[in-house]
Amino acid sequence: MDTILEMRGITKEFPGVKALNNVNMAVRRGEIRALVGENGAGKSTLMKVLSGVYPHGSYEGEILYNGKPMAFRGIHDSEAQGIVIIHQELALVPQMSIAENIFLGNEIATNGIIDRRETNRRTAELLAQVGLRENPATKVGELGMGKQQLVEIAKALSKKVELLILDEPTSSLNENDSAALLQLLHGFRDQGITAILISHKLNEISQVADSITVLRDGATVAHHDQMVSEEQIIRDMVGRSMDDRYPPRDPRIGGVVMSVRDWTVEDPGNAQRLLVKGAGFDLRQGEVLGIAGLMGAGRTELAMSLFGRSVGKFRAGEVTIHGKAADLSTVPRAIQAGLAYVTEDRKSLGLVLIDTIRRNIPLANLAGVATKGVVDRHREGEIGRDFRKRMNIRSSSIEQATVNLSGGNQQKVVLSKWLFTEPEILILDEPTRGIDVGAKYEIYTMIRDLAESGKSVIVISSEMPELLGITDRILVMNEGRIVGELPTAEASQEKIMAMIIRSGSNASDPTVTVAEIEAEAAHV
Repeated sequence: MDTILEMRGITKEFPGVKALNNVNMAVRRGEIRALVGENGAGKSTLMKVLSGVYPHGSYEGEILYNGKPMAFRGIHDSEAQGIVIIHQELALVPQMSIAENIFLGNEIATNGIIDRRETNRRTAELLAQVGLRENPATKVGELGMGKQQLVEIAKALSKKVELLILDEPTSSLNENDSAALLQLLHGFRDQGITAILISHKLNEISQVADSITVLRDGATVAHHDQMVSEEQIIRDMVGRSMDDRYPPRDPRIGGVVMSVRDWTVEDPGNAQRLLVKGAGFDLRQGEVLGIAGLMGAGRTELAMSLFGRSVGKFRAGEVTIHGKAADLSTVPRAIQAGLAYVTEDRKSLGLVLIDTIRRNIPLANLAGVATKGVVDRHREGEIGRDFRKRMNIRSSSIEQATVNLSGGNQQKVVLSKWLFTEPEILILDEPTRGIDVGAKYEIYTMIRDLAESGKSVIVISSEMPELLGITDRILVMNEGRIVGELPTAEASQEKIMAMIIRSGSNASDPTVTVAEIEAEAAHV
């Protein structure tokens, strides 16, 4: 197999930070090469150098593509050579159709007039290649995340891609969509398309990749021309063995802190559609309570509606905290009642990306850094430095903009923001999405420490091993209902899936007991 790409001695510096230090990587034609490393290791930076996002002259080193030296001045130069990158944040316009998105900037036109018939015909061909059965005229905003990811890949294919770079392509996808996307990559490889895959999901890398390059702290630390064990990858990434993926816990669970009863929330655009249907549960002091379910099960809707009715239209239900009725009708009142909510979308909803660490951390509790309504910059700095140290936020200083932090460090800033409100109940929605294995362990340790200090924690996660590894009890949701409950010690992925399947086929009585699903679990 000949070499399609060589990157030699790539060094890239930002003010005060050497993001890449003499990085080398070679990719063979027709292979899927995984590029892994902890958050901040330099993976995305390296791919931005390759694709021309960081133009020639802004870095040291050389790029050889098909044996020829390349000096890409921008992304159009790399695309002209058949190198196409799909970023973690999809570059689609929701209000435009699939066809318009695929050929945006590359329109099929005659004498300056777009040929819509030919555009739709070509779009249909491309959608067939990625296995997407949608009308080319469908608005992208009407598609789920899995289908939007396929539209991005179809867009790459329209540019006659030879080397496809995918940056965390499955981070926002459910298990079925992820599996379909990985299968699609196998098909592209069979067609001769080379791929570089950045992912934190080591099980997916093991399924699909032919070889692997590992970065640590901006430098190349390992090349493997065939797949190795997950344990070896982790040792390469973090520089040490991680025999235990989850920190040990000795739960000390107390009395009920919060009770939710008959919580019902409707879709504000359709009163006949309920986002949450009669949900009820108890949360105890020092407990880590997991919420499992497939995408669209209503987990986020339940959490956000409890946190100040931030989603949907409240219809019915009550919440008591320490036995007294709690007013959660607005976000400030929910915070005052002792709740905090760490959103699954930290970049859009959790942070002000253009602002600094120092200014992001106090956002949910400005009174904590203000005197007579005026922010005390000295106090603000003290709080920022304290949380930077306590949470091990890796940055040049508290004056660094959060947009320039790795995903794991951004998540630590979001957690710091809510911990500064001194909550009693902390709701974490997909707390480790898009975060590497080392940073995940740090987040898990923080969750354990919060519970041991007497806080009550709710964790929503699409990764079932994560829920099984860090929680004390798991609620299972499906179609807006809580359909089952399991002590984590008795839970398994098979039992959880059996609960979901059983509840879907028994809508008149959706609650499923452990005894009822034992036989079902054996067949999942």
